[in-house]
Amino acid sequence: MKLPSLFGRCAVIVATAVACLSAARAELPMVELGAGMHRIEAELAHTDQARQIGLMNRRAMPQQRGMVFVFTQEARHCMWMKNTLIPLSVAFMDRDGRILNIADMQPQSEVSHCAAAPARFALEMNAGWFAARGIGAGAVIRGVDRLPAGR
Repeated sequence: MKLPSLFGRCAVIVATAVACLSAARAELPMVELGAGMHRIEAELAHTDQARQIGLMNRRAMPQQRGMVFVFTQEARHCMWMKNTLIPLSVAFMDRDGRILNIADMQPQSEVSHCAAAPARFALEMNAGWFAARGIGAGAVIRGVDRLPAGR
């Protein structure tokens, strides 16, 4: 009798964890950003928890979607891909939305990719998104002036 009881408890714990993760994702606000003539639908990661979870455990992301990270202060922030299942490109940006550098990141890697200079924001998109649209260092991402402060 103990085995089914233990199994039942484990199933409830796993179901609760999945529901909490799904709820945390669903609660992230969406913001509209722009790069050249391209519209970006970005999930907003402006809290410690949202920045820590990022795009972990997702199996796909629509091409026009991404995640914008709002940091509490300008610094040489770094990103990694632990528990992230899809390849991504990250653009580090200054407080005006000017891209400092872009790094391509491989899934499930603990290699750090860092801003070339103090950054206030980072925008993660599907791998190659920026390159395919001719967007590189020096380009400006529109809409960062409307983002809330990081907390």
